[in-house]
Amino acid sequence: MAKKVKAYAMLGLNKTGWIEKDAPECGPNDALVKPLALAPCTSDVHTVWEGAIGDRQNLILGHEGCGEVVEVGSAVKDFKPGDRVLVGAITPDWGSVEAQAGFPSHSGGMLGGWKFSNTKDGMFSELFHVNEADANLAILPPAISVEEACMLSDMVQTGFLAAQMAGVGLGDSVCVIGIGPVGLMAVAGANLMGASHLFAVGSRADCARVAKGYGATEIVNYKNGSIVDQVMKLTNGKGVDKVLIAGGDNNTFGEAIAMLKAGGVIGSVNYLGSGDFVPIPRLDWGVGMSHKFIHSGLMISGRHLLEKYASLILTGKLDVKPMITHKFKGFDKIEDALFLMKDKPADLIKPVVVI
Repeated sequence: MAKKVKAYAMLGLNKTGWIEKDAPECGPNDALVKPLALAPCTSDVHTVWEGAIGDRQNLILGHEGCGEVVEVGSAVKDFKPGDRVLVGAITPDWGSVEAQAGFPSHSGGMLGGWKFSNTKDGMFSELFHVNEADANLAILPPAISVEEACMLSDMVQTGFLAAQMAGVGLGDSVCVIGIGPVGLMAVAGANLMGASHLFAVGSRADCARVAKGYGATEIVNYKNGSIVDQVMKLTNGKGVDKVLIAGGDNNTFGEAIAMLKAGGVIGSVNYLGSGDFVPIPRLDWGVGMSHKFIHSGLMISGRHLLEKYASLILTGKLDVKPMITHKFKGFDKIEDALFLMKDKPADLIKPVVVI
C-alpha cells in the first residue's frame, strides 16, 4: 500500500493546489477506494472561495466520484478489492442516534454525514477513505458509465431530495429556482413525481434547453424582471403549489414565499455560502400564519438510495448524460475542471474528469 498519495486540496481560504499527504488508513468497517472518475461541484467553490464552512488547511477537496475498491476492513462483508463502486457525497454513520431518528445526513451533529472535504479529506486523491463501506458503497453496474456514476454521487440525489421534501404530487404546479445540475435534477424529479406546470428559473440557454428535456414547461429568466411577477402572471395570480430551491442566495427564500400558494411547500437544497440571515417577507408569509412550509435538507445517500437511483438510469427513466458538458482525461486535469466550475462559462453545466 502506498505510504503517500498525491491530491488536490484547499490550502487555505481562496487557495488551492497539489499536495502530498499520508495515505488514509482503513478501519475494520471501512474501504479505501481509488477514483475512476471525479467531478468538481459548486460546493467546492463555496468552500474555498466563499469560506462557507470556515477556513480549512490542506484539506483534500472533492465529494463526487466513483472508484475501484483497493482495500476493505476485516468486518466488511459485501465488497472486496477490485469492485467498481458508486460512492455517495454524504457518508453517514448509520448507527448514530441521528440516523436512528431518521436524519442520517446529520449523524453526529448538524451536517455530520457530510465528511468528504468538510471534516475529512475528500475524493480528489489517488486514494480516498469511505467509512462504513457496507452501508455507504454500492456496486457500479457495468451498464452505467463512470461519468454517469459521478452524477449519482450528489447531483441526482440532491435535486430529487428537493422534490421529495416539498412533497411534489400528481398535477402540482412547481417552480424550480436555479437550473444548474442540481436544479436540473430537481426538475427531473418533480416531473417523475407528477408535476404538471413546471417552471424552471434560469438564464443560460444550454441549461434551459436541458431543463425542457427533463420536463420543464416554461423557462423563467430572472434577467427579464422579477421572477415572482413572472410566475404569478403565468399562474393567473394564483402562485404555485411547490417551490424547489436549488440556486440563488439568501433572498431567494423571500421570492419563493411570495410565489407560493397558501398551504404550499418549499423544498430547499441550496448551499448558502455567505450571509448571516435568511429574510422572510412578513406579509407574503401571511403575517406568520400562511401555512407556507419550508423544508431544507442535506441529501442522505447510502447504499439503498445509490441503488435506487442507479435503477432509474438502468431502466431508462432518467438520463443524466445531458448534464455532462465537459469531459477531461487524467488525474492532473482536476484543477482545470474545478476552475471551470468556479468560472462557469455559458456552455457549462457539469464537468467530469475520467482518471
